[in-house]
Amino acid sequence: MCLLSMHFSACRLGNQVVTFIGDCIQSTGVVNVKVRQVISGLRFPEGPVALADGSVLVVEIAGGCLSRIAKGQKTVVTQTGGGPNGAALGPDGRCYICNNGGFTWRERNGSLLPGVTAADYAGGRIEAVDLTTGTCEVLYRTCGDIPLAGPNDIVFDRHGGFWFTDHGHTHRRTRDRGAVYYAQPDGTSIRQVIFPLDMPNGIGLSPDGKTLYVSETLTARLWAFDVAGPGSIGTDKRNILGGFGKLCFGLGGLHLFDSLAVDADGNIHVATIPVGISVIDPGGKLLEQIPMPDAFTTNLCFAGTDHKTVYVTLSSTGQLVAFDGSRRGLALHTGIDSPPATESATTRRH
Repeated sequence: MCLLSMHFSACRLGNQVVTFIGDCIQSTGVVNVKVRQVISGLRFPEGPVALADGSVLVVEIAGGCLSRIAKGQKTVVTQTGGGPNGAALGPDGRCYICNNGGFTWRERNGSLLPGVTAADYAGGRIEAVDLTTGTCEVLYRTCGDIPLAGPNDIVFDRHGGFWFTDHGHTHRRTRDRGAVYYAQPDGTSIRQVIFPLDMPNGIGLSPDGKTLYVSETLTARLWAFDVAGPGSIGTDKRNILGGFGKLCFGLGGLHLFDSLAVDADGNIHVATIPVGISVIDPGGKLLEQIPMPDAFTTNLCFAGTDHKTVYVTLSSTGQLVAFDGSRRGLALHTGIDSPPATESATTRRH
């Protein structure tokens, strides 16, 4: 989820007031899909995670909670507080959450939009939630002497560790520099791997696990990093900015990149403000753009037995929607069948 807000016109999806998108790149293919509303009334949803039983987990950043959506109904799994921003299932069956610590919020033209750092902000953190009991454990608040500022998105690798972005926070006159970290799910090890980045947001791995993709919000750039091993990237050659990433794609214009998902063919699907979804191949070619009915399309995940159902968070209008895609999504590294979420919730904090 990005920390910038803009003005956009509105239209309707069903009974919901949503935002009209008319800013696709005209030189590429625009693929219109039939979007169906799964649920509305969410408080800036993000981080969709499809469960084996057909339900979907989402975090509600403005609501400070992790929720489960099943048959059009919402059940709160736990109240995390702060700003739960990204989520992924771990090898132990828990849901791992990037918590940015919270924003201020404002209503504008029927949309809910984030502002600057919340007045009660106490830092960012990585949390793990037991989906059966709702117990929430804080795993990391710092990396050595570096405080986590605004953890944003997360992906597990085949080794059982996870990569996550720290987007940082926008303050009234300053902005944090972002980073990418690698950590173990038992809370024993965390390292900073990539620094600095400009508002790193979405993160994902190629099908063979050899490339790490990171999207930057403000620059609308998609970076590719060679994975040398668990929590390690290739450092053979620096780019012109002094980093080790290869520029996979830069969208240009007045666009912002948010979170991303990778399909089985290795294409990267990036939530793009104010367009919808941009599909980019590993070679850096923009294959297509899929308009969505909310300027703040922030995240997506693949679901279904064929991994072709796409769930999308339309954050400013509080919706989770779905459509039938043409590309098969990449099965994520979890190695578990997800247990049902319940309404009971307790929180354990370090």
